[in-house]
Amino acid sequence: MATKEIALKAGPHDRLHCPASVPLGDAGVTQASLRESGSDAPVPCQVVVRGGQASLHWIVEDLKAGQERKYQIALGAEGGGQKGGVVLEKTPEHEVRVSVAGKLATAYRYGADLARPHLYPLVGPHGDGVTRNLAAPGDKLDHPHHRSVWIAHGEINGLNNWAETPGHGRTKHTGFDALESGPVLGRIVAKGDWVGPEGWACPTRANKLLEETAEWTFYKAPTLTFDLRLTLKAMDMDVLFADTKEGGLASIRVQESMEVRHGGRIENAYGGIGEKETWGKPAHWCDYSGPVNGRTVGVTIMDAPDSFRHPTRWHVRDYGLMTANPFGLSHYTGDIKQRSYYVLPAGQELKASYRFYVHAGDAAEGRVRERYHDFANPPVAQIV
Repeated sequence: MATKEIALKAGPHDRLHCPASVPLGDAGVTQASLRESGSDAPVPCQVVVRGGQASLHWIVEDLKAGQERKYQIALGAEGGGQKGGVVLEKTPEHEVRVSVAGKLATAYRYGADLARPHLYPLVGPHGDGVTRNLAAPGDKLDHPHHRSVWIAHGEINGLNNWAETPGHGRTKHTGFDALESGPVLGRIVAKGDWVGPEGWACPTRANKLLEETAEWTFYKAPTLTFDLRLTLKAMDMDVLFADTKEGGLASIRVQESMEVRHGGRIENAYGGIGEKETWGKPAHWCDYSGPVNGRTVGVTIMDAPDSFRHPTRWHVRDYGLMTANPFGLSHYTGDIKQRSYYVLPAGQELKASYRFYVHAGDAAEGRVRERYHDFANPPVAQIV
């Protein structure tokens, strides 16, 4: 059994409930145990295999800026202290329920009756949902296609895979590459096809334009934190992502009481406040907060440095919509000469990565600026 030492450096930022990882090499390692140097207490850890490469993951509960922490890792050993993590449960209702530390956090919904898969509900730090109630009749909702947390775009080769009006496109769920529970994180790797309505004439394989791989990673943290790694692959023809504000590679519609028009607040990484200062503006993150049952909560979407067109622009509205949409420049600027369409060549892939962070209070109380660095500039770990 190989025992090695890991050195973890916080860097210039305080780390609190921060996901950390270190590469292990090829996928021959499937389990490990971890403890802090000088301690016999186990640290919950988890081996994740992605693309034939293994990595070790754990949560850094508290590490101050400039500090270093060392761990002992035993490769191939089953770790202790591994209970109470993230549990995925696939149900007959075409949902994958995600529980963190024994409590429901969200559910991935993928039924064939849906225009596209989405996450619902999204449970905040006080046990209340932070996205709009989808149990209400559709005819009572404005923008009924705003389904909690979802992925879509309003015009790809002329197909509308955003709205749910007659002739709209769909994202058809085709299966799961991974459903993984664990002491540190849970992973849903979902596959889907961007297709047109019945009878739609598209000269590609199975009449689909794009193949979607959405990897959702949920962390064992005191407040709901999860990542989306999105890959969209063009099939047998080039795919045009048209210049339109109607879309979002990562989208959320917040609870009605959180909307700015009902007392909520929008803020971005540059300090822009409200729709006027944030809509269509590029920013590393955008946050939407407001009251739910008398207590202020918020949700942030963070854009990764290696994400497509980072920093993304934001389609964010006072009525509760927030999406990372890098394709609507002519709408954002009001200048028809400025365009941000994108042509994805046949067989090529578009990749984007985002973190969702659900927190108490507004962006300042939730320390969103600091938590962004946990995502964009994480602590550096290496095996020494």
